[in-house]
Amino acid sequence: MNTIFIAGHAKLPSGMAAQNVYESLTITVEVDRKYGVIVQANCTLATSHGRDFISELLKGHSLKDGIEEPLKWIEERYQGKACNALMSALKDLHKQYETQLGKI
Repeated sequence: MNTIFIAGHAKLPSGMAAQNVYESLTITVEVDRKYGVIVQANCTLATSHGRDFISELLKGHSLKDGIEEPLKWIEERYQGKACNALMSALKDLHKQYETQLGKI
């Protein structure tokens, strides 16, 4: 397996169900080292439906292409309170990915 595991974090807005379990929202991805393609994705949204939705949105995207497209997808398609937190966590994740590129 030629993949790396990366996580991005963001603060959750108040009043969210997930806030009862987590203080922050986390998006995790398994990324192909060579092509930067997300092969698996998960997040700490409270419902499995929400986690699956974000996973399907991110899978197959190459982080080498940046994150503008998935940020746009989240903003347009995710209509929940965690929208901004998801976008912030994805930005943090991409920053971690770029940091790791120098070590790969």
